[in-house]
Amino acid sequence: MKSIRQPVPITYKLLASALVLVLSFVLSMIFGAAETTPRDLWLALTSNAKDENILVLRELRMPRELAAILIGAALAVSGAIMQGVTRNPLADPGLLGLTSGANMALAVAFVFFPGLSYFGIMVSCFLGAALGAALVLVLGSTRRGQLSPIRIILAGAAVSAFLYAISDGVSIVFKKSKDVSMWTAGGLIGTTWEQIQAIAPVIVLGIVLALFLSNQVSILSLSDEVAAGLGQKLVLIKAILFILVIVLTGASVALVGNMAFVGLMIPHIVRRFAGTDYRHVLPFSALTGATFMLLADTLGRTINAPYETPVVAIVAMLGLPFFLFVVRRGGKVLS
Repeated sequence: MKSIRQPVPITYKLLASALVLVLSFVLSMIFGAAETTPRDLWLALTSNAKDENILVLRELRMPRELAAILIGAALAVSGAIMQGVTRNPLADPGLLGLTSGANMALAVAFVFFPGLSYFGIMVSCFLGAALGAALVLVLGSTRRGQLSPIRIILAGAAVSAFLYAISDGVSIVFKKSKDVSMWTAGGLIGTTWEQIQAIAPVIVLGIVLALFLSNQVSILSLSDEVAAGLGQKLVLIKAILFILVIVLTGASVALVGNMAFVGLMIPHIVRRFAGTDYRHVLPFSALTGATFMLLADTLGRTINAPYETPVVAIVAMLGLPFFLFVVRRGGKVLS
């Protein structure tokens, strides 16, 4: 008699995902242009030793890899929320105007407020992401106020091109192109502890609040009618969730610049083993997105060492084919 295969409990899957994240962090810390060992990593984490390799790990690699964890988790959770709330399988902060808006605001802040702190830069990115999202939602809505997936994508492409043009124009006119480009190139080079301390609390708080509202995202992913029938306050909940997406995306751009496709790919991959319940999708997206960014950054640092391949190029090489595949399958891939 054929035995029935029992599904793996979700707790075990979460523990396995967390373990993979820890192993990815260890690998990302050890591998790079400078040769380091697991012993060097242990000493960097547990002692005040100041050997050259330990300083490289503690002052250069550790803030960089923590940034990768934060950005991967933030963008993946943002993408999952957007896909759930809009019920659009192509939703992604980078495709719907949020990152381009944050990028434009970053350029304006560099030009007109050169003395801004990291927190001020982050607030500027919040405002820019909100502007980009608002423009896309207005242009992508139908006459009845509904969100058409195709119109949203087209509006996102148009708004992104427009906001990037403003960013480039402002940068060129005021001769800030080099500064803005270095910040928004989509890389983690030069990430400092000061940046991590300013931005990490915002991202962590945003993800915690998103997890707290995961059940509401599950209900909204069904339909507005079902959500209203279950007593959900649609306007309030959607507003809170979009604010969370704006905060997470703005903080990500403020930390590492533009990074598209992470929010598109990770939720689709996660649904393959976590199902469609957003109480599972969101935590798995955070863990998987963090792992993905760690591995992408490690690949960028090692594939052509001692030279570095921008992590945004690696993500784009994976993300663009995935995006086209999702479009071809009508959004049903890995769902």
